[in-house]
Amino acid sequence: MVRIRVLVVDDHRIFAESLAAALAAEPDVDVSAAGSGPAALRCLERAAAEGRRFDVLLVDSDLAAVPAGVPVQRESGSAPPAADGIALVAGVRVSHPEVRTVVLAERDDARRAALALQAGASGWVAKDCSLSRLLAVIRGVLREETHLPPALLTGVLRELTAARKHRTDSERLVESLTPREHEVLRCMVAGLGRKDVAARLFLSPHTVRTHMQNVLGKLGVHSTLAAVALARRAGVRPADLPGLPGQGLAGDVVERSGQLA
Repeated sequence: MVRIRVLVVDDHRIFAESLAAALAAEPDVDVSAAGSGPAALRCLERAAAEGRRFDVLLVDSDLAAVPAGVPVQRESGSAPPAADGIALVAGVRVSHPEVRTVVLAERDDARRAALALQAGASGWVAKDCSLSRLLAVIRGVLREETHLPPALLTGVLRELTAARKHRTDSERLVESLTPREHEVLRCMVAGLGRKDVAARLFLSPHTVRTHMQNVLGKLGVHSTLAAVALARRAGVRPADLPGLPGQGLAGDVVERSGQLA
């Protein structure tokens, strides 16, 4: 019998243990539980090192803890999407792409379900669904299926279509920048201030200020924060500087989780 290895990730201990116990009653399921993002990542690494990789992660959409080293994305108008289970989904997609993830949610939310799919999730399931439904989803995602509640399909498609349009519009604006302005924008995405950009590009602070003003004008925004948000939607990577936030796994997490922002 081929056994399915499942990791439940939820910071509500009673729920996690109850769900793990219910799944463990199935003859073809091995299950473990983790109470946070960092604990889940440790479980994945340990299992991989021992040659017994997990097949499916069941991740709480409102997980309180974030994976170690992941910066919190702060944009006006909404809570930072990096500070929940969707960030863990994005991190697992990068570090353990063979693992399928399913998000467990207290309530249906088309926007967050779309974010989860963009982050790499294969399914979005209500926490109060039946055990048989959850098992069907677990087995389905292992067959490369994507599972969403029927009531969410229209909303999720609308969100994904809007995200693609925003990305296309943002890409068009970014393409209007000169090569030097694009370098400045990448430094802005990396979180550098004017003096640091000047040192990085061997320019005077006055020249950098002019470039930054040109970037804001061409992108049609009025603040660095808005320029960075637009740049991320367009897929602009941060400047490749060692030790800066936004590099490596952490940067991938923030970039993916912010695509619908």
